[in-house]
Amino acid sequence: MITTDPIADMLTRIRNAIMARKESVLVPMSKMKTEIAKILQQEGYIESYSNTVEGNKKMINIIFKLHGGKQKVIQGLKRISKPGLRVYSTAHDMPRVLSGLGIAIVSTSGGIMTDKQAREKNLGGEVLAYVW
Repeated sequence: MITTDPIADMLTRIRNAIMARKESVLVPMSKMKTEIAKILQQEGYIESYSNTVEGNKKMINIIFKLHGGKQKVIQGLKRISKPGLRVYSTAHDMPRVLSGLGIAIVSTSGGIMTDKQAREKNLGGEVLAYVW
């Protein structure tokens, strides 16, 4: 199956798995999705991720982190820049998600990073998603 927006597909799979109270979710693997999973782990939104093979397809297994033993740490995910409408931001105008309580995932010339890291490195780029 070909998707026109693989990042939105990944975020939707994560959102649906959280709403269905699953412990983990499988997402088709790509370099960008692996980098996004790495950022989510570094920021403490997921417990871990690993690359697996299901049949003949490479997948990313994302294991959710629980807050207080019951509730998932990820409260919301939102895709910002879409294939039909790209959203770019300079380092100075980088968005703050929930006044700094969430993160914005940004694709810059230095790689995929959070809004805080992009501000520190003075890099602008495409705002991919918000996570809170």
